[in-house]
Amino acid sequence: MALAATLSEAGIFSSILPLLDIEAVPVTGEQQAVFRDLGRYSAVIVVSKPAARLALHQLDRPWPHLPWFSVGAATAQVLAGHGLKVYYPQTGDDSEALLALPALREAIAGPRARVLILRGEGGRELLAERLREQGASVDYLELYRRLLPAYGPGALIQRIQLERLNGVVVSSGQGFLHLQALAGEDWSQVAQLPLFVPSPRVYEMARAAGAVNVVDCRGASAAALLVAMRSCAL
Repeated sequence: MALAATLSEAGIFSSILPLLDIEAVPVTGEQQAVFRDLGRYSAVIVVSKPAARLALHQLDRPWPHLPWFSVGAATAQVLAGHGLKVYYPQTGDDSEALLALPALREAIAGPRARVLILRGEGGRELLAERLREQGASVDYLELYRRLLPAYGPGALIQRIQLERLNGVVVSSGQGFLHLQALAGEDWSQVAQLPLFVPSPRVYEMARAAGAVNVVDCRGASAAALLVAMRSCAL
């Protein structure tokens, strides 16, 4: 895993315990119709790497000539690798940073602007709400669902104790919810460890759930995590 390799290069031992399984939803006639008629949109926003990969699998070349946007650099890289021109925030990798992009504002500035958001089931509504406030209509296309992988009872606390881990990292709000669910009866112990999260939103979620020492990395990238870790004495 790229993140683990980056941490290792920085002299930080890490242990990987995936919290999200991605399952593609069945392809429907509605999905196929949307991809055949992408030209009616002013912009397409792709919120994650799984959404990017699944969309590319269904798209036919040549790609429609319209601006593409992603929340972070990693998702943009997946799209750009297939020849698409993608805009993404250079600083920050969340919905708020994306909404501040001049290219996105320009794309929805015209009359009857229409935006398509490609995402997983049950994503955040903030992005669509803000776009509608700016006069754009918004459609969703949900391409996958996020599942908690199957682990045995006590798997999380056993891993922490056996490998003497003294910090926990989650990369999304859904990842945090799965962390808490996986901890189960051991959550009170896990909640005592430093918890590194990618955004103020996930910070508030973790604090509300009883996590004692939550660190907002202000981004989900390895670079943001390293900066946050170096500011803390683990």
